[in-house]
Amino acid sequence: MLGIGAAAFAVVNCLEGCSKQNSNTTAPSVNFTLNLLDPANSALNKNGGFIYSNGVIVAKTMTGAYIAVSQSCTHAGVTVQYESAQNDFYCPAHGSSFSSNGAVTGGPAPSALKSYSTALSGTSLHVWG
Repeated sequence: MLGIGAAAFAVVNCLEGCSKQNSNTTAPSVNFTLNLLDPANSALNKNGGFIYSNGVIVAKTMTGAYIAVSQSCTHAGVTVQYESAQNDFYCPAHGSSFSSNGAVTGGPAPSALKSYSTALSGTSLHVWG
């Protein structure tokens, strides 16, 4: 009996968690600079590389452009990943996908990821928005 009750509780909690949508869809403003010589940022020195910093996922596309969006999926707050071959972002938890500028291209995410501006000056990458 106790095992059935625990299992039912777990199922209900899972279903509630999967059905809740992130009510905080407005990502905070950011303003930071990444030193591309810093080993922690070395992934940004090659096309297709990405890092997480200050709540933002920053990526270098296969064409060499830098893009940045909020790292938390608007569905359940899970950290998104950059998919360099498709030049988009993907949430591994429930399958939401986003374009390179953060627009929703596949649900269940209810809204876009916040997109940030980037500017490269020498070996410094400024991210803001």
